[in-house]
Amino acid sequence: MINRKHIYYWKSDRPHTLLNTHNTSDIEYKVIEAQLREYLNLNYRKDLLRLTVAEGQGDHITYIAHYPDREYFIRLENGPEKDDYMMIESAILKEVKALGVPSPAVFLTDTSRSQVPFAIQVMERIVAKDLNELDKYGTLDTTEVAVAIGTYIAKWQDIKPLKYGLFNSNTLSATGTLEGYHSTYADYFYLNWDVHLDFLCSSGFISESLVAALREILRRFDHLLELSEGCLVHKDLALWNILGSNTEIIAFIDWADAISGDPTDDLSLLACFHPGEVVLSAIEGYKRVRRLPVNFEQRFWLHLLRNIIFKAVIRVKGDYFDKPGNFFLLNPRQNDLKQFTLDRIDSAYRGLKGEKDIGSL
Repeated sequence: MINRKHIYYWKSDRPHTLLNTHNTSDIEYKVIEAQLREYLNLNYRKDLLRLTVAEGQGDHITYIAHYPDREYFIRLENGPEKDDYMMIESAILKEVKALGVPSPAVFLTDTSRSQVPFAIQVMERIVAKDLNELDKYGTLDTTEVAVAIGTYIAKWQDIKPLKYGLFNSNTLSATGTLEGYHSTYADYFYLNWDVHLDFLCSSGFISESLVAALREILRRFDHLLELSEGCLVHKDLALWNILGSNTEIIAFIDWADAISGDPTDDLSLLACFHPGEVVLSAIEGYKRVRRLPVNFEQRFWLHLLRNIIFKAVIRVKGDYFDKPGNFFLLNPRQNDLKQFTLDRIDSAYRGLKGEKDIGSL
């Protein structure tokens, strides 16, 4: 079983990067479904009526479990690394829910793989569309929803885990405490930075001269990484990880990459996907709950640069730029995901140099 000490972000750094659990044959699905049915009957409830495949767009296999009185959302992780971060995610969901952040309840989590060859999570089923789908329809009140996103980011920053980076599942099992693997935030922030840049350069996505410029500008601003404490960071905050309606948020989902980090990080992550007016609205919502961190704009650009680089690695490795038009990451307002990604790298670089403002994203 792998731990995540040397992982900056799972999709960019996992040992079996090109594998995901949707590369599963129909025969394997039938075996998995039979195993899941038996597991639920033995360990959860004996009155399961049926299982139906859920429409999941992440890397997990997902089902709806139908019982006489209710339905549950089931997530399975069967990657070759035997990752156990579902345990961490379930603990985080419990903590954010206690703070009043809308999120699904978790009823069972088992990452042991002692009875079945996959990790399993039994969750509340929330019947709602993700906000990205509503945005594509053109019906979402993006500005107001973004304000609400910002207020919730500020609220979950009340959670102050120990240390930095991805969380240690052994510590959670032993003490019930969320604790990062890294003693300093800079240790986490720079984790695999050079690996990511070298990959993007060798793949032809960015030039050697740009790699040199990005390395140099990060060195100029790395004093901003000297944090006295971390806060909870979702680390994949985008509209497809939020369920709701055209005007309200019902649940924040997919905390599978959450870390202890910098308070500007989640706001910068929004800018990896969404335009400046969305980001500014989220910042406004954040300010209704807490003050912006010192040196906010520089820290925002610094984190946007780090985030768009690892997102670029995922997009190149996953052939995202060649996906069909219905791919979840694509938006009618973003006709060219590759150019959008390159533009965001340039924006982060110019922002750090003081040549760009957030509203112009």
